[in-house]
Amino acid sequence: MIDSDLVKKLVEEKLDEKMFLVEITVNERNVINVFVDSYDGLTIDQCINISRHVEHSLDREEEDFELQVSSPGLSSKFKVKEQFYKYAGRSVEVVTNADVELEGIILSAAEEGIILETSARELVEGHKKKQLVVKQHQLKYNEIKSAKAVISFK
Repeated sequence: MIDSDLVKKLVEEKLDEKMFLVEITVNERNVINVFVDSYDGLTIDQCINISRHVEHSLDREEEDFELQVSSPGLSSKFKVKEQFYKYAGRSVEVVTNADVELEGIILSAAEEGIILETSARELVEGHKKKQLVVKQHQLKYNEIKSAKAVISFK
């Protein structure tokens, strides 16, 4: 089976300063899936460049393999901190380890966690109608079970 650490090293050789590795999987049939992203969005040419570099660095005579290089889909769950950095200022859906579902905007992402701003209509004491309540949640990465981008067509 092809070593995923070797594939990771090869991929990282072709990443520029705005690109980051999200995930590499290698199954028992040597199907290699590489997911790369970029703060500016990933182009097909960048994927091709990475794919060719990895493919030419591995020996098909030694072990046959299938290689796929792409960006994670818009509906994919976040796997690395850099994805939170990329989506700063945008809407995300977060599920905490306590199974609390939050939808809001990432105000900031740092090394230790994120600040998520949520807004919801709630009954507030002294008011007959629900009021818009805005809250900020400081979440450490180890408190987040899953997160993904919210896609809006407004």
